[in-house]
Amino acid sequence: MHSVIRWFVYNPVAANLMMWVLLIVGGLTLTSTYREEFPNLATDVVRVTVPYLGASPAEVEESVCVRVEEAIEGTPNIKKILTTAQEGACVTRVEMEIGVDKGKVVDDIKSRVDGIDSFPTDAEEPQVKEEDILTHVLHIMLAGKADERSLKELAYKIRDDIVELPGVSQAQVTYVRPYEMSIEVSEHTLRRYGLTLERVAAAIRNSSLDLPGGAVKTESGEVLLRTKAQAYSRRDFEEIIVLTREDGSVITLGDVANVVDGFKDQDLRVRFDGNPAVMIQVKRIGKEDVIDLAERVKSYLEQAEADLPEGISMTLWKDESQDLVDRLDLLRTNAGSGLLLVVLLLSLFLKPNLAFWVAVGIPVALAGSLIIFPVADIAISTMSILAFILVLGILVDDAVVVAERIYAHQLKGLGPKEAAIAGTQEVSIPVIFGVLTSMVAFMPFVVIPVAIGEWFAVLGIVVIAALFFSVIESQLILPVHLSHRILTNGRRQNRESWLPRQLQSLAENVYQPLLAITLRWRYLALASGLALLIAAFGLVASGRLSLQFIPDVVGERLYTTLTMPAGTDQATMLARVQQIEKAANQLQRELDANLAEGEPSRVKHILSSIGAPLIKGSIGDGSAVGGHFAEVALETLNPDDYGLDPNAIVERWRELTGAIPGALELTFTASAFSVGKALDLQLRGESTEDLKQSAALLKEALAELPGVLDITDTFRPGKLEIQLDLKPEARTLGLTTAALANQVREAFYGLEVQRIQRGQDDVRVMVRFPESERRSLGDVEDMMIRTETGAEVPFNSVARVSTGRGYSTIQRVDGKQVVSVQANIDRDVTTPEAIINHAIAEIMPRLGQAYPSVEYSLAGEAEERAGALAGLLRNMVIALFVIYSLLAIPLKSYFQPFVIMGVIPFGMIGSLVGHYLLGLDLIIWSLLGIVAMAGVVVNSGLVLVDYINQRRSEGMPVEKAALEAGVVRFRPIILTSLTTFVGLIPLITNHNLAIFMFVPLAVSLAFGVLIASFVNLLMVPASYLILEDILRLFSRDKAQGNDELEAEELTT
Repeated sequence: MHSVIRWFVYNPVAANLMMWVLLIVGGLTLTSTYREEFPNLATDVVRVTVPYLGASPAEVEESVCVRVEEAIEGTPNIKKILTTAQEGACVTRVEMEIGVDKGKVVDDIKSRVDGIDSFPTDAEEPQVKEEDILTHVLHIMLAGKADERSLKELAYKIRDDIVELPGVSQAQVTYVRPYEMSIEVSEHTLRRYGLTLERVAAAIRNSSLDLPGGAVKTESGEVLLRTKAQAYSRRDFEEIIVLTREDGSVITLGDVANVVDGFKDQDLRVRFDGNPAVMIQVKRIGKEDVIDLAERVKSYLEQAEADLPEGISMTLWKDESQDLVDRLDLLRTNAGSGLLLVVLLLSLFLKPNLAFWVAVGIPVALAGSLIIFPVADIAISTMSILAFILVLGILVDDAVVVAERIYAHQLKGLGPKEAAIAGTQEVSIPVIFGVLTSMVAFMPFVVIPVAIGEWFAVLGIVVIAALFFSVIESQLILPVHLSHRILTNGRRQNRESWLPRQLQSLAENVYQPLLAITLRWRYLALASGLALLIAAFGLVASGRLSLQFIPDVVGERLYTTLTMPAGTDQATMLARVQQIEKAANQLQRELDANLAEGEPSRVKHILSSIGAPLIKGSIGDGSAVGGHFAEVALETLNPDDYGLDPNAIVERWRELTGAIPGALELTFTASAFSVGKALDLQLRGESTEDLKQSAALLKEALAELPGVLDITDTFRPGKLEIQLDLKPEARTLGLTTAALANQVREAFYGLEVQRIQRGQDDVRVMVRFPESERRSLGDVEDMMIRTETGAEVPFNSVARVSTGRGYSTIQRVDGKQVVSVQANIDRDVTTPEAIINHAIAEIMPRLGQAYPSVEYSLAGEAEERAGALAGLLRNMVIALFVIYSLLAIPLKSYFQPFVIMGVIPFGMIGSLVGHYLLGLDLIIWSLLGIVAMAGVVVNSGLVLVDYINQRRSEGMPVEKAALEAGVVRFRPIILTSLTTFVGLIPLITNHNLAIFMFVPLAVSLAFGVLIASFVNLLMVPASYLILEDILRLFSRDKAQGNDELEAEELTT
């Protein structure tokens, strides 16, 4: 290393070229790197969907889901199989192990599912694909006084225009029903013409088709033959001949049926500010820049708005690009403020030219880290900017140590170049290995097994890259810049050095005597430190400092979710949703009551949906659909700009709404992001009744706990079912159960004749009874059933009818039926962790005694927390071992690393106390900050121990070496800790909701490093002497044992 440093010092052109290359290439990379709000999340989930249209959840479970599970079971590299049987489809989500070959797993699952040959004949082809979480950029609401078809067609036209814009790959129209051609033939008409639904369907299939007929080779060339008779419109279908009489006359489909060119019979209603609405979602794919993409689309929308029909409006409901711009601006401001504070601090405690060249290392290291962005597929995002803020103060740590030693060697009389070489070489090993320990401390960020693990990975990679380039700058570039004379003469030099001299005076006159006392009473000092550590952990144990996985991140949108019993009629659902909307309107009037003239309303928009979930910032399967499901969202102005409290607003909304008659679930939330329900306990067992009873018992117990809200379970009654059973006498007529079931299905659900491609729509053509003959049980009992001979008999003469009610959905995990008990938590009263711990300790044992066959497991946020903590603990243990190794190698000792690493727990004191003083909860970001702090604080200890070892090798007594090391290293240790701390002050003091969840990470790192550095200056020298005491004791015992052995041998 000495020769490399010398070569660069005597070849300054190489060092300067290296610096400018890093700055220029990094700058060019910055201008060409795409931007996104957060890194895309990899779900590690394969979704298998098998549509079985018209089937009940119980039929879907028995006929489809069980077969899918049996086929998938045993597939290598899968972790869990979660299945939902719902009306008309089986949805299976297969969670993969982390780090496996996803493509191979998907192919393996697909081949197994495609090999199933026992699905019902009416089940459609399975769809197997890896789940993607695409980034939504814009949500555009198209609303107004218009019919459903007009709104849909206009939305598709706008969508087509948007995807033609440069840089826009995907836009999707949502909250619309699919088109459907319904051919409705009454039973009376069928009997009149001697037809059946199957014959009508066959006539359509035989007449409505396009079919290639090969080719004719003529003298002039080859001519293709083709039959082109596919029907597309209502009139086309009405002209199809279904019956030809003996006299040659024909009966067309229009003569016997009502052809309805409409929409699928699906309960879906969406209103935006009281008007019918559809949504256009603009999404980002791959490396498309969010901000550029949004600007192009918004520019188009401004032009298109002028051409909209009268009464139609186009509104941006969610603009993720604006959220990104606001968050990046906040982070850039914090980064700029942090950088300014760091440079100011350096200039106060170092000579101006020294401070300048130390500060230059910051942009050089950051530019170097930018170079790896394209290689690692990293964007300019919230997480990458956050990484820059975190590392700002850390980047100068090694440069400060190097610069301080170069300056010290010039003071001793060495020439500028030789001082640069000698100073850098003196601390090169502790500096390099110190930076390596910091890099290792951020490696646990890269692999954390949680849904948002990709966010942490980006943060870790960027910090590690910046630290790598910082050590290159401090070892190869900085010495060149400091290889000129730093010393000056006269009063100017004295004026510039006043503050550093005061710091040196503090080291010699205050710190040195204190260190001497600490070294003398080192065991008492260690005991006192341990007592402080116990007291700090007592903050958590006593509940004064609460621990929770994900904080309550609120935003501009508040959500209400309503679930009614399956089968609830649309009039009732509409009335219930209007009750919630009415409360939202009253809430708006209350918020606007004291507005000054010209001030905007605090509520911008109200969006409601029946039959489909709204787009929210949660991670889940989003499968809650059906006419019994509704959501209402209320958008406010920015809470930070107008002093709004989203949690208080949502509670007032809850009060104004009141009770909803018949509601199975009614929840209110202001959370902008979640990884699942705050409380989600999953019960598993073989007995459906035991699961139902145990879920009820658990809900009752949870309802007694303060702070537990909106308690629900997934055992929800389904639609009323009419169950058919064939009478024994029917078999004498040649009827089978299958024949009865098929005829009833054809009449009421319908017979799918074909699917036609009309533009971009896949339109199903269905033949069935008219809606007026499909409304009641009486319609079933009045229908005629055809026997094997073609004779018709009354339904009641061959079949019995009974009624029952199943479940709206049936959930299964790894082949067992499950029920989830879920709730929201008022985090102002308690935490999810506290409630779960109470449930596990108090409630679940009682439940286990009452229902021994029922098992439980954690799901939702708790499952994510358990996986994150386990992964973080495993990664931290590995990181600590690597840090130990990196300390042991330069120190050439197995024991001295423990002296340095012993300061890590004291850094945790700072982290915990920082949270307590600022009134923050411990969250996952806090724990990550503590892990990062562990690698940073050992740097100061390494520099101290290395100096003690150097002086001891020169013959200095250990006590004197320890005392001198503290005084000599006092200024660089204080300065490096202060730069880390002040670099994070702007982020710590920022209360903007957009970045508030990152504050605990900064608090853990800043306060941990600050406290640990002061502890380092006292406890590392004291611990070094304690280690020497122990080693001397063992050496004395060993020597005494050897003397006794030698005496015994002489006696013998």
